[in-house]
Amino acid sequence: MEGGVPDVDASAFRECLSLSHKNPYILQLAFSAGIGGLLFGYDTGVISGALLYIRDEFVEVAQKTWMQEMIVSMALVGAIIGAAVGGWLNDRFGRKATIFIADFLFFTGSVVMAAAPNPIVLIVGRLFVGLGVGAASMASPLYISETSPTKIRGALVALNSFLITGGQFLSYLINLAFTKTSGTWRWMLGVAALPALIQIVLMFWLPESPRWLYRQGKEEKAKAILRKIYAEDAEDEIQTLHDQVQLEIKLQDEAKDIKISEMLKTKSVRRGLYAGVGLQIFQQFVGINTVMYYSPTIVQLAGFASNQTALLLSLITSGLNAFGSILSIYFIDRTGRKKLALISLVGVACSLALLTAIFQVASTHSPMVSPVATNHFNNTCSSYASAADTSSWHCMNCLKANPVCGFCAAKSDKLLPGACLAIGEMTEKECKAEKREWYTEGCPSKVGWVAILGLALYIISFSPGMGTVPWVMNSELYPLRYRGICGGIASTALWISNLIVSQTFLTMTKSIGTSWTFLVFGVIAAIAVFFVLVFVPETKGLPIEEVEKMLEDRSVNFKFWEPLEKKPKKMIGKIQS
Repeated sequence: MEGGVPDVDASAFRECLSLSHKNPYILQLAFSAGIGGLLFGYDTGVISGALLYIRDEFVEVAQKTWMQEMIVSMALVGAIIGAAVGGWLNDRFGRKATIFIADFLFFTGSVVMAAAPNPIVLIVGRLFVGLGVGAASMASPLYISETSPTKIRGALVALNSFLITGGQFLSYLINLAFTKTSGTWRWMLGVAALPALIQIVLMFWLPESPRWLYRQGKEEKAKAILRKIYAEDAEDEIQTLHDQVQLEIKLQDEAKDIKISEMLKTKSVRRGLYAGVGLQIFQQFVGINTVMYYSPTIVQLAGFASNQTALLLSLITSGLNAFGSILSIYFIDRTGRKKLALISLVGVACSLALLTAIFQVASTHSPMVSPVATNHFNNTCSSYASAADTSSWHCMNCLKANPVCGFCAAKSDKLLPGACLAIGEMTEKECKAEKREWYTEGCPSKVGWVAILGLALYIISFSPGMGTVPWVMNSELYPLRYRGICGGIASTALWISNLIVSQTFLTMTKSIGTSWTFLVFGVIAAIAVFFVLVFVPETKGLPIEEVEKMLEDRSVNFKFWEPLEKKPKKMIGKIQS
């Protein structure tokens, strides 16, 4: 999802393990900086469970879908700002200082959210956390990359990605741990302040990035750090760093004269942007972050009323996401980027088709509303009470008729006719006191478990392919002289797409229904298959120069199954744009 996994192999991980006794200082640097990735993952994942209990405490949040979306997506607004400013902070003040700033924002946001007296203050806290996410998303992997030996750099940067997905998995565990605690959601959101504080303390003893120091003219400090990291190979690495910094300065000087209009006239850049930006947009518009941000809500829409059950089942999706990020390391260089993306999208489209069918069945075959059961309670839903004909009313009619109406299932069998009641704390207690289940998001369904399987299939299809390929491709598609600008365009497209999808998901489920919402995502996934098939080249094993030449020569790339490096002269689908 947010994040990426660079090219690594098993030997790099074995080398990392050997460092635990050879040079533990390197792992100390990586893990200390990697806490930023953990916080990134935790704060993007924790809101999915906390939202269930925020709705329970604040009636206006339960009644207003846009406010739920605002609580979730305000962190994305902050992340867009944080990522935009993060590049400047990294260059101006250094990687270490930027991590400090991100931690301060994490800590402040967590405390504000935990103490929030109303939804508005909670939203402000989410904005602070988002700013921290945006800054950390750039600073942590950059710091790890610049303080890691070359031969294990990929593995250690991949560690940051593992910690992001691990942080998301941890957030679901923490959510489950606090379900029985007073002030449930406050603990869920506030606990992120602890790792932020730990990282602040740890970073006091860690050095600045040697690359940044070298670029600031502090060469002796940089050399001292490199000698501590590399030991016997230090002098070679010092010379390599010197050469790389000189090249970067040259490229940056050239980039100052680059005009966007002139850059876009270059075929290779323009076609690279089609592919790179398109992949980032499709990554979001197939709905991945709706699953990560709203998975407990989706579980409840599938017919599981209990918050605890919804969180427990959502833990499966989070665990599969972390597992998928590990699988991607194995497959990305064996299968190839394009083929892996296609396999992933086909799996995503099939799982979304399954979810569409299941939610359609659930919505059209929900339990009927019983007048007798409804009159048994003293708080009838106003829409039901004023309806001229209620003989055909079922649970879904009750929930859709009015945002302040809920369904109290039958005691003996939740699929039997139940009561349509007005939402209220006393009503919910009366319903549960009779050993009935209380539904406000979805209705009881006998096919709910199939929806969970559909979600699991979705995640295991998405994570190893579309969860990783767009990031890897965007590091390989652009010429060096344009990489910074093009990467920034692609990253901005991703964050904006993420914001749009997250801000509209619940509104779509309320306005057109959950099944049709998943159908929209499924159609987008099918379109993405054709997009990848036609416009995305295979960059596996190709130097940047060959990728640039390939994009210059052709704009359509059908035959992804033929190894390009073995047939460099054969033009595949040559069409001049």
